[in-house]
Amino acid sequence: MRVAVIQMSPGADKEQNIAQARGLIEALAAEQKVDLIALPEMWTCLGGTREQKFAAAEALPAPGEPGGVAYEFLREMAMAHNVHIHGGSMGGLAGEKLSNTTVVFSPGGAEIARYSKIHLFDITTPDGQGYRESATYEPGNEVVTFAIGETRVGLAICYDLRFPELFLALRRAGAELIVLPAAFTLQTGKDHWEVLLRARAIETQCWIAAPACCGTHKEGAAGEVRFTFGHSLIADPWGHVVAKASDGPGWAAATLDQRLLQRVRANMPVLEHRRLA
Repeated sequence: MRVAVIQMSPGADKEQNIAQARGLIEALAAEQKVDLIALPEMWTCLGGTREQKFAAAEALPAPGEPGGVAYEFLREMAMAHNVHIHGGSMGGLAGEKLSNTTVVFSPGGAEIARYSKIHLFDITTPDGQGYRESATYEPGNEVVTFAIGETRVGLAICYDLRFPELFLALRRAGAELIVLPAAFTLQTGKDHWEVLLRARAIETQCWIAAPACCGTHKEGAAGEVRFTFGHSLIADPWGHVVAKASDGPGWAAATLDQRLLQRVRANMPVLEHRRLA
């Protein structure tokens, strides 16, 4: 199975973001054949005002029903390129707040998985910038996996990375690959992004695919400039980084060798050895 992670530099303009995603997916598909393409977190609208976030959000339909512009774009890309599309995450209309939600499409255009981010980013970074994701978003509460052929795939989003209990739950649910789209801040990403991704790969003995946002965007009515770290990557079950995107929009791709995963798990059966939680 071959997996590609797309790295984008989105802003608050949904139409421009979709155009950027289309260009990257089509360029990737023209260059090589992959089984799964994954986009980053909140690629449809990163930053902007509360009003812009709500305007860009979509009412996510019941599987099989038609959806909004971004939802149908993802379905179109899956069918046009005969590939599984992991839609990073987008804002889902959920009453007075939004959800931060992943949707996944099969090559036939069917929605086969949906996950809403469980852990919300309410922190202050070392440079003093405050993030209060819970002011706009409702948390999810379900652990979600799905299958691509014989490979079971687990879903997580960005700040979820700091909660290993979620990744253990995904491993126990049978995950062999975990996809984590992100818009990691520059301040936290430069110190923690790769370290945590490799740690989660080692702990779960899973492949990790992490598509990320890069570059700058403006947040809130004051237009505060914020920086995302990028460095989208794929790590193997031993914790080695086997593919990484360069600076700027682009992608990284790798072939997942399930024999490596099986060998790592057989030689060090940590799940069988666990004595706590």
